[in-house]
Amino acid sequence: MGFIQSKSDNSLFILHHQEHTAYLLLYVDDILLVTSSDTLRQHLMASLASEFAMKDLGPLSYFLGIFVTRHNNSMFLSQQAYAHDIINRAGMRSCKPVDTPVDTQPKLSSTSGTAFEDPSLYRSLAGALQYTTFTRPDLSYAVQQICMHMHAPLNSHWQALKRIIRYLQGTASYGLTLESSPSVALTAFTDADWAGCPDTR
Repeated sequence: MGFIQSKSDNSLFILHHQEHTAYLLLYVDDILLVTSSDTLRQHLMASLASEFAMKDLGPLSYFLGIFVTRHNNSMFLSQQAYAHDIINRAGMRSCKPVDTPVDTQPKLSSTSGTAFEDPSLYRSLAGALQYTTFTRPDLSYAVQQICMHMHAPLNSHWQALKRIIRYLQGTASYGLTLESSPSVALTAFTDADWAGCPDTR
């Protein structure tokens, strides 16, 4: 149909035809199709339906555990239900929330402390938390830190993981707002602490 696979995401396919553009995101049997015109969308849907059994679910509201809410010219992406599922899986439904996802003082180490008794639980929850970073960039650093120790988690790593879940408890309704902008500039902020890691310094 003229789509070209994206080099940055194997599940994303892009079509450029004259002044029209379409993006098709494919995950197993779920498809998200975004087009620059209704005519192109209808044409692509008809072409796909002629090859595959399909059902048009209409405007995007839910995709791979992410809820989408539209507000005028913006979309709010939320994984609130998924966050509550992680909290329940961890057995922390009644935990008290904290204001930050990571303790700013101690640094996690791969050698200090005793081994955590249930590495499978740790890996399962750490993996689940990785998926939340799609709509929660505020969790990215904290989740990256606990994922570095999935091969041999210690009790200190488990405490760090539980802190992220306590942060989720108070911020489960947070998400990501997408809206058009006249600027294409990307702004990033960082606070590099090159010698701060006790393992790699």
